[in-house]
Amino acid sequence: MKFLWAQLSVLILILAGCGETVPYDKSPRILAMGDSMMAWHAGRDQGIADGVEQILREPVIDRSVVGARVLYHLPLTGAMGLNISKQYAPGNWDWIILNGGGNDLWLGCGCSRCDRKMNRMISADGQNGEIARMVRMMRSSGAQVIYVGYLRSPGVGSIIEHCREEGNELESRIARMARADSGVHFVSLQDLVPYGDRSFHSGDRIHPSKKASKAIAMRIAEIINR
Repeated sequence: MKFLWAQLSVLILILAGCGETVPYDKSPRILAMGDSMMAWHAGRDQGIADGVEQILREPVIDRSVVGARVLYHLPLTGAMGLNISKQYAPGNWDWIILNGGGNDLWLGCGCSRCDRKMNRMISADGQNGEIARMVRMMRSSGAQVIYVGYLRSPGVGSIIEHCREEGNELESRIARMARADSGVHFVSLQDLVPYGDRSFHSGDRIHPSKKASKAIAMRIAEIINR
């Protein structure tokens, strides 16, 4: 019974934090998926997917969920989006914007002794693991995939500062995956945050500020416009 209530509590949080933007007068061709970096500010129309929608002036369906992971095995809450791959919905997508993996490293192994979990997500050559499988599934639909990296810590009082090395390794593997497929595009945010600049983060120094969400959206939109 306690397990059921725990899943129901998480489900309520998911439903509160997961939003889909209102389409313009055309069929949506862009899907956004991922964790809290993608979902932050979404309920106020100032999330990353909202920014892409506003720049391109076309609908973006946002199915990202706060707390979502790449490796997630609980069936009920996983099906509701805490498993990132379960956020995918079949459609005539030209583009799928995706992020994920940070929660697996930070919450899953404390950004310490994460080799096994890292390999389960994506192999060193970028060709195997759950992330590679998920991206191949999306590519098989004909969509191009934009995989977005993470903001770096501002280096000022951030509880994720110690995750820097693990985050860099995860993204280097994702970048290798992208180089092997012209339909996969990796957007690095490694250079976005000047050291000591807190304006790109929310108060928790983890998630993007509205300023950062807009800047990330611009990088994504540039790829789609090209």
